[in-house]
Amino acid sequence: MIIRGVQKQNSSTMTSCVLGSFRSDPRTRSEFLDLVRNKLR
Repeated sequence: MIIRGVQKQNSSTMTSCVLGSFRSDPRTRSEFLDLVRNKLR
Protein backbone atom coordinates (compact mmCIF):
# COMPACT_ATOMS: atom_id res chain seq x y z
CA MET A 1 0.00 0.00 0.00
CA ILE A 2 1.41 3.36 -0.94
CA ILE A 3 -0.41 6.41 0.38
CA ARG A 4 1.20 9.80 0.89
CA GLY A 5 4.68 8.37 0.95
CA VAL A 6 3.91 5.49 3.33
CA GLN A 7 4.98 2.22 1.76
CA LYS A 8 4.03 -1.21 3.00
CA GLN A 9 3.99 -4.24 0.74
CA ASN A 10 1.40 -7.02 1.01
CA SER A 11 -1.04 -4.96 3.05
CA SER A 12 -4.80 -4.85 2.62
CA THR A 13 -7.61 -2.36 3.12
CA MET A 14 -11.22 -3.04 3.98
CA THR A 15 -14.14 -0.65 3.64
CA SER A 16 -17.76 -1.17 4.52
CA CYS A 17 -21.17 0.32 3.83
CA VAL A 18 -24.33 -0.86 5.55
CA LEU A 19 -27.68 -0.49 3.82
CA GLY A 20 -31.20 -1.80 4.24
CA SER A 21 -31.84 -4.20 7.11
CA PHE A 22 -28.13 -4.25 7.98
CA ARG A 23 -28.42 -0.57 8.84
CA SER A 24 -31.76 -0.69 10.66
CA ASP A 25 -31.51 -4.01 12.53
CA PRO A 26 -28.51 -4.33 14.89
CA ARG A 27 -29.00 -8.10 15.25
CA THR A 28 -28.83 -8.65 11.49
CA ARG A 29 -25.77 -6.41 11.18
CA SER A 30 -24.03 -8.15 14.08
CA GLU A 31 -24.71 -11.60 12.66
CA PHE A 32 -23.37 -10.60 9.24
CA LEU A 33 -20.23 -8.94 10.63
CA ASP A 34 -19.51 -11.96 12.83
CA LEU A 35 -19.72 -14.21 9.76
CA VAL A 36 -17.36 -11.95 7.79
CA ARG A 37 -14.86 -11.72 10.64
CA ASN A 38 -14.80 -15.51 11.04
CA LYS A 39 -14.33 -15.97 7.29
CA LEU A 40 -11.28 -13.66 7.29
CA ARG A 41 -9.50 -15.63 10.01
